[in-house]
Amino acid sequence: MTYTSGDMKFKPTNIQSELEKQRQSSVTKKELLSEIQDIFKQVDLKDQDVYERTTSSSDDTTNRFDLDVLETNRIFHINDIKRICIIYRLRFLDSHLFKADLPYEAIQGIKDVEKTHQTQLSGFKIMGPSKLFKLANADDPLLFAPIGNGYYYLIHKWGNDLSPFRRIIMWPLKSLENFVLSALITSFLMTSLLPQGFFMKKEDAGIEFFILFIFMFKWLCGMALYYGFSKGKNFNSAIWTSRYYNA
Repeated sequence: MTYTSGDMKFKPTNIQSELEKQRQSSVTKKELLSEIQDIFKQVDLKDQDVYERTTSSSDDTTNRFDLDVLETNRIFHINDIKRICIIYRLRFLDSHLFKADLPYEAIQGIKDVEKTHQTQLSGFKIMGPSKLFKLANADDPLLFAPIGNGYYYLIHKWGNDLSPFRRIIMWPLKSLENFVLSALITSFLMTSLLPQGFFMKKEDAGIEFFILFIFMFKWLCGMALYYGFSKGKNFNSAIWTSRYYNA
């Protein structure tokens, strides 16, 4: 399309072409590629620095956040974290114990938070199932940075959500009291499924049920203790910050 004014014709202005002309007048193609390469190197160095800080061991750290831009929905107290870990049988450990490499989104999340708060974060923690950590012999992680006084700031969450049945499945392992109650309920249900009067006369059904119930309870506890000791298992309340798979 052209624009006319009397006998004169004008071509429309191509902004992209104008930009390219301006770029050619200020920098050569070789210089431009060199500058872009330097930028990429700087980005890679920043990513590597963040990654090294997440994979290095560190004691409890207090990070300085800008209160004006803190997202309160990302702040969690250690007591809340502990409760969720115990309910769902999760660990809350230093990020350097994490088996896999952190996804790029998590690295970028750290950089975004550091840029927003004008600080450098350290002392990272990750919440997730035991299988995700390198545990010493003795589905969905969350990356945290400590704020101080028992508070942690959620940096990034990745992976799939936990199974909706995990809370129910892990409930018996939450504590000794939960385990005993689960064993009692299971023993009662199993005893109820057995035919009555098989070992005693029908008039002694109550005594027979009680004896079978005690037998079932002892059998379940014995099996659980054997499995627990042989595999080094422990209750959720004891392992949520443990670095060992058998303690």
